[in-house]
Amino acid sequence: MSAPASTVNSYARSSGQPRRLLLDPWIIGTVCALLLIGLIMVASASIGVSEKETGAAFHYFTRQLVYVALGLVAGCVGLAVPTRIWDEYSKYLLGGAFLLLVVVLIPGIGYEVNGSRRWIRLGFMNFQVSEATRVMLLMYVASYAVRRSDELRSDFKSFMVPVGVLAAAALLLLGEPDFGAATVLFATGLGVLFLAGARIVHLLVPVVVGSAGLAALAVVSPYRLRRLTGFLDPWGDPFDSGFQLVQSLIAIGRGEWLGVGLGASVQKLFYLPEAHTDFVFAVLAEEFGLLGVTVIVALFALLVTRALMISREAAQAGQAYQSYVAAAIGIWLGLQAFVNIGVNMGLLPTKGLTLPLLSYGGSSMLVTLGWIGVLLRIHHDTQATGRVRVAPREARRR
Repeated sequence: MSAPASTVNSYARSSGQPRRLLLDPWIIGTVCALLLIGLIMVASASIGVSEKETGAAFHYFTRQLVYVALGLVAGCVGLAVPTRIWDEYSKYLLGGAFLLLVVVLIPGIGYEVNGSRRWIRLGFMNFQVSEATRVMLLMYVASYAVRRSDELRSDFKSFMVPVGVLAAAALLLLGEPDFGAATVLFATGLGVLFLAGARIVHLLVPVVVGSAGLAALAVVSPYRLRRLTGFLDPWGDPFDSGFQLVQSLIAIGRGEWLGVGLGASVQKLFYLPEAHTDFVFAVLAEEFGLLGVTVIVALFALLVTRALMISREAAQAGQAYQSYVAAAIGIWLGLQAFVNIGVNMGLLPTKGLTLPLLSYGGSSMLVTLGWIGVLLRIHHDTQATGRVRVAPREARRR
């Protein structure tokens, strides 16, 4: 005998969300493993440059510990905030993202390093605004895909609205300049729109136009052209344009099967620039060899796969916005890890993109762990929704 509708509704209202958090053990375990490996590698890769610059061998390692702690706080915030809040305030996130992208370009506010103005000083750290704005913009795109789902699938003009937003943000990022962040943002946004049902014919337009625009920028700028083509033959200019990649390839080659051992890397000792940031993967490959590389790639593959599975589960539970946000997290993590590893191995042009959860840097750590918290919240909400939906069956058993 089935329970009356009022009984089921009362059960759903009273149960609502379960009191305990429903955390995904695969996400927790994978992130913890990557964080631990990252801390070890930052300590190892930075020890030489840290002692030279500050006199303290573990200066950067200590700061990375602080960044991880702050990132965990950001992750708790992402876990605590209901995902519907991000959806409701998506337009404010959009406005805040563009405000940050404009403010960072203002001399005196934006902090410039090596000709790039990408950071805003926040006390003890420089915050890279592209990390935060990427999340804010993708949350807006996910919200738009839900609100305009029918028009997005059929109307080209409706499809071009979020594409125009992504293009405008990419142009501001190129003004910093941050070629890598612009590319990852645009590609991830298009990936979300594709999953939301955008037609492939429509998607080809921004892909072709964007590729042509980036190619034109490279051609008119000799510096960018050298950066883009230098990876094809780094040994042609091993002491200038190809220096960083040559040193990275030497480090990876020295690692062979099992590596030279933790702390025994030679390339990190003032040969490989940015050894503890963008090129920490090369040091890891040198010290732990192909075995270490396989472990890192497997961990990222697991993290991305689980994010996409959570996206699918959210879609099946009728939570479209949460599904698109989880997909955005998975696509972004996979794409940025792929680009960073590809750059280290000479498969892609050199770009200033960190390896999430491993590279040294406060901005990347804060935002990545904050987004992981959002992903865990989506998993919790999805599982909680599933529990409410099985209420009638439980009532029948009683």
